[in-house]
Order: sequence, then structure tokens, then C-alpha cells
Amino acid sequence: MADAAGGSEELLGRVRRGDEHALAELFSQHRERLWRILHFRLDRRLHGRVDADDVLQEAYLDAVSRIRHFKGECAVSFFVWLRLIVNQTLVDVHRRHLGAQMRDAQREVAGQGGRYPATTTFSLAANLLGHLTSPTLAARRAELSTQLEATLDGMDPIDREVLALRHFEELTNSEVAEALGIEQKAASIRYVRALRRLKEILVEIPDFQVDD
Repeated sequence: MADAAGGSEELLGRVRRGDEHALAELFSQHRERLWRILHFRLDRRLHGRVDADDVLQEAYLDAVSRIRHFKGECAVSFFVWLRLIVNQTLVDVHRRHLGAQMRDAQREVAGQGGRYPATTTFSLAANLLGHLTSPTLAARRAELSTQLEATLDGMDPIDREVLALRHFEELTNSEVAEALGIEQKAASIRYVRALRRLKEILVEIPDFQVDD
């Protein structure tokens, strides 16, 4: 583990000096995590139409073009920097493929500490409803989606974002704090609060299984 950590630090040093080969190697190491983020954020209407690998390749090329922006004084970790680029690339993909059909998903909503993508509500609802197994509930997916989105919209935007980052993007607490520009303790408290609120929401849906 120590050798791996040392290797990563050596690669990061090279990235800060503009080494594109080091960037390619680190991007490859983070690829699975970045794919998970992309899958969570991608508009469901584009599933089957947009190849995740193509989006990641586009994000990688964007990272190459911005490599000198990642310096020793960068305020966030390399992974959080890559995540930002992937999300910005995804916004462009949505714009190209959906155009005028884009719903409010590309808006940003204001919240304490910053602005957060409205896509979080739609992504959360889609992923949660994807766990439906009852044929009756599956048939009511559209109705339930509307109800769930409306309820999720009632949550504090930053709490909703923390929930998405921790539970679905599977970021660590420290990465969530970096991504949102808040203290780690605050990120942890908000996650616990948001998870509790989510469970309160889901138990109102008959037969929906809520894990403890």
C-alpha cells in the first residue's frame, strides 16, 4: 500500500508539471469511479443513445487540455478535479443531445454554501425507483417518479447533494467536503440527516424496501 501511495504521489507530481502520460495513468486508475458518477448523472433518456466510454474519453481529452490548471495549490484533490471535469462534460453532452428538450435538469439551484445541479433530484428518483421489484409498483413508475421528485425537491439542496455524492456516487466524506466546499464534520452531519429524511420519504411508498 505504501508503494502504491508513493507511486500515486509521484504521478501527481508529474501531472502538476504537465505530464500527460501521468495524467492518462491516473485517469485510468479512477476510471471505474468516474464511470459510476457518469452513470448516476446521465439523463435516463440518453441511456442506449450515449456511450459512457465516449463521454469519459471526451472528459479525458478535456482534462488533458486543462492539465496545467491542476497545480500544487489546487484547492481540491485530483479525483475531485476529475469529477468536476466529468460533470462539466456531461452538461455539454446533455445540451448536444437534448437541446430544446432539456428540462430543468440543467439548472442549478441555490443552496447554503453554493449552487447545486437540479439533476440531482431526477438522478436520485431514477436510481431509487430502479430498485422497484413489485409489478404493480413498476407499472406506476411514472406516477411515483413525479411524487418522489416533488418530495426530494423539498429537501435542503446541499443535503440532497450530500446524499447523492455519498450514497450513489460513493464518494468518501472528505471528498464530499472538498466537492461542496464545506467542512468534513458538516458533510457527515448532513449525510446522516439526509439519509434519515430519505427513509422517511420512502416508507410512504407501499412495498418499497428501505434498507436499515
